Amino acid sequence: MNTGIHAGAAPKAVGHYPHARRVGNLLFLSGIGPRDPATDAIPGNRYDAEGRLIAYDIKAQTHAVLANVRAVLEASGARWEDLVDVTVYLTDMARDFTAYNAVWAEYFPDPALAPCRTTLGITALPTPIAIELKCIARLED
Repeated sequence: MNTGIHAGAAPKAVGHYPHARRVGNLLFLSGIGPRDPATDAIPGNRYDAEGRLIAYDIKAQTHAVLANVRAVLEASGARWEDLVDVTVYLTDMARDFTAYNAVWAEYFPDPALAPCRTTLGITALPTPIAIELKCIARLED
């Protein structure tokens, strides 16, 4: 089975790709950001009068991105517990790692049951977001 999945409860992809693709028992999620699925707004972002980003809330964005990941998992027939590997991209590792890590711990309180995780600091993402997740989950037969 090799099926592309578009989740109605997740924000639209910013490019020409599916939210996820199932290959056998594995589910590969495309990069998922924190945009609101209904409004496309980015939680916690503040803009000046000219529309330039002046501040953001990494905790709000982390909660939102995890909710969007959950929406894609559910649309794919997967559960939160099926996540096995997550790559996290942060645009400001020095400023945001501790706060994002605290939110992560709310969703995965037992490290032994949490998915494997790699966190990378990067210079930019395609929209004015501070965090994006790339996930792999295992599906039941």
